[in-house]
Amino acid sequence: MGRIVGPFGIKGWVKLQPITDEPAGLLDYASWWIEEEGGWKASKVEKSQLHGQEVVAKLAGCDDRDAAALYRGRNIAIARSEFPATGKNEFYWADLVGLKVVNLEGVDLGTITRVFETGANDVLVVEGDRERLIPFTEQVVQQVDLAGRMMRVDWGADY
Repeated sequence: MGRIVGPFGIKGWVKLQPITDEPAGLLDYASWWIEEEGGWKASKVEKSQLHGQEVVAKLAGCDDRDAAALYRGRNIAIARSEFPATGKNEFYWADLVGLKVVNLEGVDLGTITRVFETGANDVLVVEGDRERLIPFTEQVVQQVDLAGRMMRVDWGADY
């Protein structure tokens, strides 16, 4: 969801560079998971607010600039269980990664390894016998079966 870029002020606040379309959405969570050596640790967010395109926050137990500086470079995440429910035909990118992709002819094109955004639409990176970039559009994506970990696409194997 973001990366802490450093301290903000002298009272223990950190500045976060969001990696999300809606930075203000991070303000809705009372705790964040912070990446540490050896794993992730939950941290209570005492206060947070937008500061331009970035988010600044006061984390519990982080009471001065030196303590805030120790968080520099750490990633933050939100527990999956706290994500808002998706609507019909809406998906979180994290849920798409790892899906097997099969075309209408039944050819296995590979597995989605990542998703990225372009100006026009999102793009699926599918790794199989070779890398394929498949547009994530209604015309191409025919079925997404999260439970079955499979996506059916109208996409030729030779594209």
